[in-house]
Amino acid sequence: MGAGVMKSGGGGNRRGRRRGRAQPMAEINITPFVDVMLVLLIIFMVAAPLMTVGIPVELPQTAASALPSDEEEPLTVTVTAEGGLMIQTTEVPQGELITRLQAIASERTGNRIFLRADGANAWNRVAEVMGALNAGGFSNIGLVTDVGGSDFGAGAPTALPSGG
Repeated sequence: MGAGVMKSGGGGNRRGRRRGRAQPMAEINITPFVDVMLVLLIIFMVAAPLMTVGIPVELPQTAASALPSDEEEPLTVTVTAEGGLMIQTTEVPQGELITRLQAIASERTGNRIFLRADGANAWNRVAEVMGALNAGGFSNIGLVTDVGGSDFGAGAPTALPSGG
């Protein structure tokens, strides 16, 4: 595919050389490979921003690790900075949250719900939504946060008191 054939130079010296014999070229043409890689890079650069959930919230930062992923995308309930509720990207009145979630969950195989809440919300509002989800029969609830928060010294070695 990338190797070619070079003809040998035909000089006047016939000793040790065969006339008209072709020698393989030792260079590989990588131009098609580079072209394909650049096209893939552009495709991934365009597609990556489209894979995020569309509700902008300032998530609190924690030191917790990520939950294992499922085959099916989990339902996402978002509490906005103003206190509004959204399922995926659709705004929902507070009184209809559980009935809509139960209707959606009846058609799905997974029962996991991710709860995203803006950091400007009071803990009381987030606890109300969690309680309503639990009372509605949803017990597999994951809180979504950003990484990079404090671990409160969990990774730091502890010093033993010196007794002397």
